Amino acid sequence: ALFDFEARSDAELTVKEGDKLSVLEKRGDYVLAKKLTGSLESGLLPANYVALLQDEFAKHKWYYGNINRVKAEKLLLASQNKDGSFLVRISESHSDEYTISARSEGKVFHFRIQRSSIGAYFVSDRISFATLGELISYYQRNNRSLGVLLEEPCAQQRELFDMEPWERPREEFRLLRKLGEGHFGEVWEALWSTENRRVAIKTLKQEDTKQDEFVKEVQALKSLHHPKLIQLLAMCSRGEPVYIVTELMTKGSLKAYLACGSAAEGQVLTSAHLIYMGSQIAEGMAYLEDRNIVHRDLAARNILVGEDLVCKVADFGLARIIKDSVYTASRNTKIPVRWTAPEAAIHQRFSVKSDVWSFGVLLYEMMSRGKMPYEGKNNKEVLDLLASGFRLPCPTRCPQNIYRMMMGCWAAEPSKRPSFHALHSQLDAIY
Repeated sequence: ALFDFEARSDAELTVKEGDKLSVLEKRGDYVLAKKLTGSLESGLLPANYVALLQDEFAKHKWYYGNINRVKAEKLLLASQNKDGSFLVRISESHSDEYTISARSEGKVFHFRIQRSSIGAYFVSDRISFATLGELISYYQRNNRSLGVLLEEPCAQQRELFDMEPWERPREEFRLLRKLGEGHFGEVWEALWSTENRRVAIKTLKQEDTKQDEFVKEVQALKSLHHPKLIQLLAMCSRGEPVYIVTELMTKGSLKAYLACGSAAEGQVLTSAHLIYMGSQIAEGMAYLEDRNIVHRDLAARNILVGEDLVCKVADFGLARIIKDSVYTASRNTKIPVRWTAPEAAIHQRFSVKSDVWSFGVLLYEMMSRGKMPYEGKNNKEVLDLLASGFRLPCPTRCPQNIYRMMMGCWAAEPSKRPSFHALHSQLDAIY
């Protein structure tokens, strides 16, 4: 297994990253798999969560996995592609074989890749190859052998076809109560009737999203699996509003929890509690950092709290699916300036290091027990203050070593800001 996967129904199989599985059968975008160790259970899980131990096809841009002939032709004939574009897919008639689909002279040609008795790959029985990658490299160099050019992998990526396993009928969800509203839509607590489970649903209007970007974002959400990131469970992309269904965190946003949630429960948040929560957030962000994924809106409102002060990062990357450039400096009302690094707010230069700046502001929110950063200042005044070298003051009751950490996050030069791995290690050591 490539990632952790939690079963959402009795038909599915819960696995952990690294579990050894035997794939019994392919079922569209799912596979029926059996665990080879432990419980030896079997069940369904998304096909893109598993990879053959002996092969690493998924690393190749030309590999499109389990798509059919019609989808392959539609992809290759799209305007983004030209003659010489190609892809490799699993054979529809022989699940242990593959097909090269290549565009030439405005048409798509298909070539069967067979397997020999010893596992070698071949198109022509005159020459065979130990790996699929070697076969493709050979025909890229020797186009006459195949009769068509294999120049560039198909431009439109396979994530456009990975939506289906996650799509659920809208009728399965009943909105119960509104939890909040942000830049991107409303958030509701809902009941997933077929699973008898309470979930969180983010609603988005299709008119406010770019379809291709939306698909890519959902694909990113599906591929990210970490205990400190909110897990995508399902989606409804047909009709309006679009639903993105995730796990429900019982205590709501960190912003609300700091403001009144903890007090309502009789929970007094000590510095140790807050450092523990901050360490979890840094751990989740370090996972994104490893994958060069930029959150762009890291703040207490986008951290969700569960039982026992468990914190998870939410809304990672959602800014990228909105049509309007909400991070354009000329539209101050839509820029979270108080949390945004100057190079990102002014020049739109977003990076992991701009997220580190935001994390420093998030620590300020936490240590001040929910105080608004730069209280009483408008966006222009905040940017002017930062340009002059001003930084937020140390909150009352904030340990000095935590404030020094904040100041490190607010270094004017992005390269001088710490990594999330370093921040997590420091917070973990303090806690």
